[in-house]
Amino acid sequence: MNNEQLPATPGASGEDPRAKPLPSGRFAGREEFAKLIRDALQTAATEGWREIILSDATFEDWPLRERVVVESLQAWSKTGRRMTLLAKSFDVVMRSQPRFVAWRRTWSHIIECRACRTVDALDFPSVLWSGSWVLQRLELQHSTGFCGAEPERRLRLRELLDERLRVSTPAFAASTLGL
Repeated sequence: MNNEQLPATPGASGEDPRAKPLPSGRFAGREEFAKLIRDALQTAATEGWREIILSDATFEDWPLRERVVVESLQAWSKTGRRMTLLAKSFDVVMRSQPRFVAWRRTWSHIIECRACRTVDALDFPSVLWSGSWVLQRLELQHSTGFCGAEPERRLRLRELLDERLRVSTPAFAASTLGL
């Protein structure tokens, strides 16, 4: 038998061959914002992020209604994972993000939804936070902001989100019980 090594097969290491490192720096525009959300949730599934916090006043222009996003969340949702959603109101989500609502219903045991009604919608943090990477939209109208993996940025955003979570209340029930 020959002792030559065979070339590595793409994906043989268990890594997703499509996976690219998430960017760091400024972003601008709704399309770039939505792409970053899609890519981050795909990366969360691939890398097995343990905790994710999604925060936005309404989630109106987040791509949560898209099949690819829900597929990424489905791949991410394994034992030991946890997601927190923070919003001023979940009305828009319930009305216009049906795929996400159905997924949330199935995985309600790992998803905590909180409403923070005391913060003005224009001052509400629009953030995707993880222990590995964060995205913060600073200007909503033009969807501009920053993203990256810098520890200082992750810590600063976590502190802001913890502050908002402290004054929030449970919201967006996974199911409604009626008589």
